[in-house]
Amino acid sequence: MSDLRDLYHEVIIDHSKSPRNFREIDPADCKAQGYNPLCGDELTVFMRLDGDVVEDISFIGSGCAISKASASMMTAHLKGKSKEYAEAAFQEFHKMITGQGEDAFDKALLGKLAVFSGVCEFPVRVKCASLPWHTMHTALEEKGEKVTTE
Repeated sequence: MSDLRDLYHEVIIDHSKSPRNFREIDPADCKAQGYNPLCGDELTVFMRLDGDVVEDISFIGSGCAISKASASMMTAHLKGKSKEYAEAAFQEFHKMITGQGEDAFDKALLGKLAVFSGVCEFPVRVKCASLPWHTMHTALEEKGEKVTTE
């Protein structure tokens, strides 16, 4: 368990200090804004689509290390994948961080994102980790709404 915790801290620090895909896509086919009033996280997710494929995905904003790392890893994980895959990953990530059991989520689908599995031990941080994912989900649905964790 200590090794997983060390890896978790290492990955969070790396992705929060040097976030991947931290930029605006202009023009974007879809985008959404997200806000977590509990922690103060604010971000915007941008997506460029090629048919049903997420050709490019990025984010901008500010927030805690967990939300920034989650957004960074999410964008790296979903780039080049189908919209259907992105939705499936959203569902699996949510199962994982809400602690629905180790066998309740698809580890193969999430890959390196499994490092966030320990977030379920800190309920106040679940919203930080899930905000980028809910924002991406809203962007794909093209609702144009601002997502909030409350």
